[in-house]
Amino acid sequence: MSNTFRALVARKRDSGHAIGIEEITERDLPEADVTVDVEFSSFNYKDGLALKGLGRILRTFPMIPGIDFAGTVRASASPSFRPGDKVVLTGWGVGESWSGGFSQRARVKSEWLAKLPKGLSTRTAMAVGTAGLTAMLCVITLERHGIKKGGDVLVTGAAGGVGSVAVRLLSRLGYRVHALTGRASEETFLKSLGATDIVARDAYQQPGKPLQSEVWHGAVDTVGGALLANVLASTAYGGAVAACGLAGGGDLPTSVFPFILRNIALLGVDSVNCPAGRRAEAWGRIADLLTEEDFARVTQEVQLDDLPALADTILAGQVRGRTVVRV
Repeated sequence: MSNTFRALVARKRDSGHAIGIEEITERDLPEADVTVDVEFSSFNYKDGLALKGLGRILRTFPMIPGIDFAGTVRASASPSFRPGDKVVLTGWGVGESWSGGFSQRARVKSEWLAKLPKGLSTRTAMAVGTAGLTAMLCVITLERHGIKKGGDVLVTGAAGGVGSVAVRLLSRLGYRVHALTGRASEETFLKSLGATDIVARDAYQQPGKPLQSEVWHGAVDTVGGALLANVLASTAYGGAVAACGLAGGGDLPTSVFPFILRNIALLGVDSVNCPAGRRAEAWGRIADLLTEEDFARVTQEVQLDDLPALADTILAGQVRGRTVVRV
């Protein structure tokens, strides 16, 4: 078996960084206790930022981007994993400060890995990936707050990675899902995932009143900024918004009125440093709720060589659903 393997490597340059496919060896990987033969990764918004040198995603160089991957354990010094185990990794700074999934081989800390749940393949795990795991965590967060099945739940950025999986999960669970998007062309796609109707993004992008008509029992927000402020202003009494993204900005131009006059909750959701127990719960729920047909519906597949050209597309909000990378 060859001692070299392919990886997409970012190297520091005077004017920023350069990205390219290279042949590397295990000596180029960081030291840790588990080595994985990577079969699939996925392409996320954060990966697009990394490849374009935006948002200070890449912390050190050289770096292999890719914030998640799934594959087979090649070697392990950890009692928790043995060669041949199927594993998945999302978060923990991998692909940012630790070389990640855009490589045919990865070496990581065993505590960052999870064994692949029954019912998921390495490919379907990456059809879920960081975005899908985040979507499931958002849904669980709304459930725990008491948002009952049958309620009206808004999903913002609904045609994107987190949004599309959230639409499908919420629909499967019996919620009335309203999909907010700036792409009217995605109406058929979103309704095929179970969206009840499509909400135009334009109506939510401009600054609005701190209190508006009560419409939503809950929401999953992937955008932030003025859009999130308007979602909060239109959430019904006792409702909740699970917020997990800031594609629309990190500011929140709102007031305390929705919180103290309508008793609503803004619930932050993080998947990067999420504890192992919550991750396991989320992966198990995903395996129970989604089918091969669901994964096929929201997924496109690309190769490592395709990724640099995809960065502009995903940052422009033009990627539908999930993008699986066959490594």
